[in-house]
Amino acid sequence: MDLATLVGVLAAWSLIVGAIALGSDAMGFVNLPSMVIVLGGTIAVVMMRFSLGQFIGSIKTAVKAFSHKAESPQELIVTVIELARVARKEGLLSLENQEVNNEVLAKGITMLVDGYESAVVRKALTREMNASVNRHKIGQAIFKSMGDAGPAMGMIGTLVGLVQMLSNMSDPKSIGPAMAVALLTTLYGAMLANMFALPIADKLALRSAEEQMNKTIIIESVLGIQEGQNPKVLEELLNNFLPASARDRDDEEDMAADAAATE
Repeated sequence: MDLATLVGVLAAWSLIVGAIALGSDAMGFVNLPSMVIVLGGTIAVVMMRFSLGQFIGSIKTAVKAFSHKAESPQELIVTVIELARVARKEGLLSLENQEVNNEVLAKGITMLVDGYESAVVRKALTREMNASVNRHKIGQAIFKSMGDAGPAMGMIGTLVGLVQMLSNMSDPKSIGPAMAVALLTTLYGAMLANMFALPIADKLALRSAEEQMNKTIIIESVLGIQEGQNPKVLEELLNNFLPASARDRDDEEDMAADAAATE
């Protein structure tokens, strides 16, 4: 579970709902026709831009923003370096008995054990990475489309409400409530875009970048193991994928471990 996403969504909506509840008439912010225009209209517009399969698939992709926690690159590097040590000492066939939890890494190790050439291994794993990136791009595009359509549908709903209000100016007392209802669609559209759709799109972009980096590390790791690279050299090469702060921290931990070993 991604705690940041969950806390962010709950905090944002709680602040708005709390502010509304503290007002004089919280039920005045609830209007079914406005919700239908914004929610229904946004979904309809997005479905016009994408296929039904892509739209349904984006819902599954969005769940990742809440539930999926990508494996940290540091943990992944530790795993592959251990595999590299085993392969260097006992040969590639010894990797067949190693337990690997990462599906992509397990696939790469299986290809090594089966004796595939490096070009075939790189092509297969790169294709796997590109397919994942493309799925995330579609999900991001759909939620960005929702972020664009939500406020637009809110404005359309407001215009509809204003037309209805101006066509019934005989009762001055009804103008105020009618104006409030007309403005609700704009509020709903802004909330849908900025408190749901656009944040989810940004989170999916972050998840995509994390997965792409991890899979790039896996590709380079598997090929390095196949070539019989020294595990220490391979580790230094893979650490280049990490941010400078993470590399510095890893170097400090290695120095501490070496110092403890010499005592």
